[in-house]
Order: sequence, then structure tokens, then C-alpha cells
Amino acid sequence: MGLRKFGNTDINVTPIGLGTWVIGGWMWGGADENDAVDAVTVSIEQGVNLIDTAPIYGFGKSEQIVGKAIKKFDREKIVIATKCGLEWDANARIRRNTSRQRVVKEFNESLKRLGTDYIDIYQVHWPDTNVPISETMDVFRELLEDKKIRAIGVSNFNVSQMKEVMDVAPLHSLQPPFNIFEQEAGEELLPFCNENNIAALTYSTLCRGLLTGKFTKSSVFQKGDLRKMDPKFKGKKFQIYLNCIEQLKKLAQNRNASIGQLAIEWAMSQPGVTCVLVGARNSKQAEQNINALKQKCFSKEDFKKIEQILYETVNQPLGAEFMAPPE
Repeated sequence: MGLRKFGNTDINVTPIGLGTWVIGGWMWGGADENDAVDAVTVSIEQGVNLIDTAPIYGFGKSEQIVGKAIKKFDREKIVIATKCGLEWDANARIRRNTSRQRVVKEFNESLKRLGTDYIDIYQVHWPDTNVPISETMDVFRELLEDKKIRAIGVSNFNVSQMKEVMDVAPLHSLQPPFNIFEQEAGEELLPFCNENNIAALTYSTLCRGLLTGKFTKSSVFQKGDLRKMDPKFKGKKFQIYLNCIEQLKKLAQNRNASIGQLAIEWAMSQPGVTCVLVGARNSKQAEQNINALKQKCFSKEDFKKIEQILYETVNQPLGAEFMAPPE
């Protein structure tokens, strides 16, 4: 598994990283802690070196699971990426808060949950228009100068917001949603990152599981499941995406691969992408994700066929806007 340079830092990462929102359970219908620890463990044992998490994933649970799993490994060989800037109350109501006080509080709490004394990649989870970017980035710059973090990242920022960050502090990475069905980042964000030597750590590679091909028109999502709010999983739109998936499955099967492998390999191959994040509930799913690194199955011609299939089946694609938390 080859390594890729993480922007203009001295960090090197695998092309696939483990995303850990799902193992926090919240918004994903729950999660088994032992299975979650196994997912992290197997990912690292199979060579994945980047683990991405956040306090909001299960209200601390995801970070705790990651901290538990990495104890048996050499910390210096693992790249931990976490985030800050979202707060919650006892009723799980979420809002953005990137104030100095909140960032400092979240950082110290993350260190404790993860069982480490530094964070490799520290990211603002969502832009907060109620707090000046300069206030937030002053804290990040101090953490970087004190060697408590190795890289400054932002998630879900646009180009204008990234430029504001760069006026105050170094910017090393961006984390946007990016997958076969949600390609908006490829229009402006990824080219900007490429031009400015900013690493792109993309998430939602399997589009909330839609690109695993495991869902059917009779699939039901329980209250509290993120997909119950996703317009891609509703009504006629759901059927449109399922029809597209059937065509993508045939393309993958012609190469003796799964549609999930197709989605991961497609994302890893896009210009400007440094590392793609893929979630896993258990060791089996983790192993399936890593298969995409063991053998290249698809060609540029196959990727052109993907675009043709999308053109013929999904005439009005939907983005990931529904995931944005309130200001």
C-alpha cells in the first residue's frame, strides 16, 4: 500500500483512511463497540494509517473507541485526524461553535478520549459565521507552534473561507464530501487544493452506504438514521439512484469486483484527492474496503463509463447539503 504526501506537511498517508462516524452509532442506527474496535484494529493491521474521527460522532464515543483500539499499536505510525467546532446539549441538539473557548475545551477533551498527547491533523468541522475565522485560527496556529498538532485542516469549507483561513494561519488540508454521486468538490475545491498544495481528505466515499449496493426499494431506515433525512433515499429519487446502481454493479462485476470497490477506486483516482475516507462497522467491512488497495481493477475507460451511466440515469443529481448543522 503506497503512501501519499499529505499536502505541504511531513505527514504521509495511505490512499484510504478509516472514517469513524458510523462506529459512534449516533445517526447510524447504533453500533456495537467490540465490532467497532475490531474495525479500527483490522484497518491498521491491514496497513491503513489514517483514522479520522470527531467529538460529535456519538458525542465522544467514536474518539473513545479509536483511543481504545490504537493502544496496541505504535502511536507514531498512526495518523489521527479529529475535529472541533460543534457542540451539543442533553437533547442531542447540535450547533456550530468555533470560539476560542470551545476549541480549547474540545481539543483537551479529544486528547483524553484518544489517549494521546498530540493530534496529527486537527480540523474545524464546519464553518461558523458567528465567530471570526481569525479567532478560531489563532488557536489553531498556537497549537501548531506548540507542536500539539502537526497540521491544520478544515472540513466543509468553500474556497472563499479557505482563503480567509490562509490569511491567518497555514492551511494543510480540506475535508469535503466527494463520491460518484456527489462530485461538486471536483468543480472548484479540489483544483484549488491542488494548486495550493493543500491535501484533500474526502469523505462519504460510499455515499452513506448507497454505493455498496446493499439497499433495495424496500429498505427501511429507522428514526435517528441519517439516511432517513437524505433525499437520495426517498421516493422516486431513491428508485432513480437504485436504477443507476444496478448499472454500476454490472460494470463492477465485469471486472470481478464489487460496486463498493469501484466507488473507492474511482475516488482515489480523481485529480487532487490525497486520501478517501471509508467507514466500517466491523472487521469484515474494513477488509472489504481495503480490497480496493490490493489490486487495481478499473481503467480510465471504466471511469468514463461511470459518467455515461450517471448521465443516462441520474438527470438531476442531489448534493450533500442536507447534512449541514444549524448555525
